[in-house]
Amino acid sequence: MERFLNEYINRLRPHFTGIPAETAHEIASVFLNFKFGLYTNAVKECTQAISLINEGEANVALKKALSIIRINAQNLENAQFSSDLSVVFSENERKYISIILPAAQIEAPGTFELDNALVMVYCVAVISSQEDEEAMAEHRNFIIRLLNGYKKDLGIS
Repeated sequence: MERFLNEYINRLRPHFTGIPAETAHEIASVFLNFKFGLYTNAVKECTQAISLINEGEANVALKKALSIIRINAQNLENAQFSSDLSVVFSENERKYISIILPAAQIEAPGTFELDNALVMVYCVAVISSQEDEEAMAEHRNFIIRLLNGYKKDLGIS
């Protein structure tokens, strides 16, 4: 899955190289706060990052990823553990996600959306936040494990 992740990062790179350092750091902070269960902080960071991101097709997908993380963080903060499908990637935004599966193969749609959002936000942080490069490298295995859960469905041996 290492190769799969590298290919995805390279696919996103042309769309996210011009993100300002402050915005890139906010994006990295979203990932780290969510991963560490700091859901109140994750909600605030998502809101802040969304406000800093310019318009553009790829940026709309990034904003959607941040919105998906934000709603999940709000739910977890309020001890609501059910999947929330009120915010999902649109058909047009799906070309920017890492895990692309037919709807019939998706067992847990809410988890699928969140996983794609986390992978996207992680990868955009890797691409754009030099300040958080070391922290992102330390959490690469988390993303690899997350992607491994989809290995069979993706037809990767």
